[in-house]
Amino acid sequence: MAKNELVIVALSGGVDSAVSALVLKNAGYQVECLHMSNWEDDGYCESAKDFQDARQVCQKLKLPLHRVNFSNPYKEKVFSNFLDECRLGRTPNPDVLCNKEIKFKAFLKHAENLGAKKIATGHYARINSMGNSTQLLKSVDNNKDQSYFLCCLNQSQLHKTLFPIGNLYKNDVRKLAKDSDLVTHNKKDSTGICFIGEQPFRNFLSNFIQPQRGLIKTVDGKTIGEHDGIFFYTLGQRQGLGIGGVKNATDAPWYVVKKEIDNNELIVAQDHDHPLLHNKNLTVLDINWILEEIPELPFKCTAKCRYRQSDQNCTIEIDKNNQFIVNFESSQRAITPCLLYTSDAADEGLGVDLGGRSIIK
Repeated sequence: MAKNELVIVALSGGVDSAVSALVLKNAGYQVECLHMSNWEDDGYCESAKDFQDARQVCQKLKLPLHRVNFSNPYKEKVFSNFLDECRLGRTPNPDVLCNKEIKFKAFLKHAENLGAKKIATGHYARINSMGNSTQLLKSVDNNKDQSYFLCCLNQSQLHKTLFPIGNLYKNDVRKLAKDSDLVTHNKKDSTGICFIGEQPFRNFLSNFIQPQRGLIKTVDGKTIGEHDGIFFYTLGQRQGLGIGGVKNATDAPWYVVKKEIDNNELIVAQDHDHPLLHNKNLTVLDINWILEEIPELPFKCTAKCRYRQSDQNCTIEIDKNNQFIVNFESSQRAITPCLLYTSDAADEGLGVDLGGRSIIK
């Protein structure tokens, strides 16, 4: 794109988006910033502080700052889905849907109405133009790579997006911010639910879903306790089970190995690698092929079932029911019904990343 065309940066109030604006400005782009409010402050959310930090960054960089409230579409498109998934006993990842529906849809449309030709965010990811197609690539910083959370974007969204810090490491980002005297240079990275932040999860979720207590049982059917609500737990979980001393059992920790949704029962075992926690394949629904075409199958690639997991070798195939099956070379622990991300074997992005519900087979 021509550097005299407008780019609007999604300025969250954190260091990554601030440096994204800085990098684009230093590169000669016409830059403006926009701060999104996507959750009404409820005592835990720090949206007011984030906006003030964004404002100070724009004052320092001498950039215009817009502000918009997307709390209604966030609750309708993202948070309602999050609650539905929790009610079904699944482990949703709202960040993936938030990127698809809010940051790269609602925000993109609003930015275009303001005259922007492209948007930019502080995600640690890269894009590569390949003829008429746009690839999504990993960040050079594997420890901060966020392409995992961008797996549901499409060609139109990627074509209109810049990731200015995708070629930088986190420590370099903080150094650039400090050297430019940006107020966010040492601000703590945000964690927790997208836009909602760090909150006591059970207390927060209980405001929207009525917890229903149920039994905690061993794999052989022995009742050893009660849970607070099955949607509070995930497969492989160890902490927060509240299981004390159990007669005729060792002092070894207990792990969630199964969730009996229909019976509202949590099944646990004293084995980190219990067979019920391991699978070598899964079925993926609601697939998003980023290049909008299916590669020749069977297709060898790598995949991860959770953000911090290392890439795992696998093969994608279609079964007799025309469902996509991911077969891993090695057994995977605690695959949960949630979102799956696949990539190529390295960081070169073949554009076949997919997102969908992973159903254990």
